[in-house]
Amino acid sequence: METSKKIVAREINGATRMISPEDMSFRISVYGVIIEHNAVLLVPQWDGFDIPGGGIELGETTEEALKREIHEETGLVVEPRMHQILHVTQDFFIHPTDGNSYHYLLLYYPCKLIGGKISDANFREDEKLYAKAAQWIPMEAVSKLKFYNPVDSASIIAAAHRLKDGPIDENRTN
Repeated sequence: METSKKIVAREINGATRMISPEDMSFRISVYGVIIEHNAVLLVPQWDGFDIPGGGIELGETTEEALKREIHEETGLVVEPRMHQILHVTQDFFIHPTDGNSYHYLLLYYPCKLIGGKISDANFREDEKLYAKAAQWIPMEAVSKLKFYNPVDSASIIAAAHRLKDGPIDENRTN
C-alpha cells in the first residue's frame, strides 16, 4: 500500500479530513430496521436519529451481532431476516467520541420484533454521551428526520416497510 495515499473521511458535523489508511481501523457494522404498526424503531443520537446497530465483534456471526447490538441499543429482542439484505455501503468516518478513524462496511437488514421493552440500560459509556432510549417514529415522519449516517435512511426504511407488507421468499439467497 502506498504510504502517501490519503482518504477523505467525514466527521459527524459534515466536515471532511484527509486521513492516511494506516491511521484507520476496519470495522463491519450491522443495522436492523424494525417496523411495527406503521412506525419504525430509531435511536435518538445528538440532535438526530439512527437505525439501531453497530460493530461485529471478532468471532461473532452477522446475525449474532445484529441481535446483540439491537438489544444493547434498544432493549428489544429481534429476529433478523438475514436473507433479505436491504443495503450495503462503506464509509470513512472519524468517530466524534474517540477521534479514531474507521473504514466501515455497513450492512442493513429487516428485523422482526420478538419481545423486550425499550431501554437504554445497555448503552456503552460513550453512547450515554450522545444517545437516548429508542423511539417508535411514525413512517410518515421519517423523511423529515435528521440522520448522521452515510446512507439514505428514509429509502432503506421504506424498503423494509415494503418487505414487511409484501410476501417474503424464504428460499431467496440475497
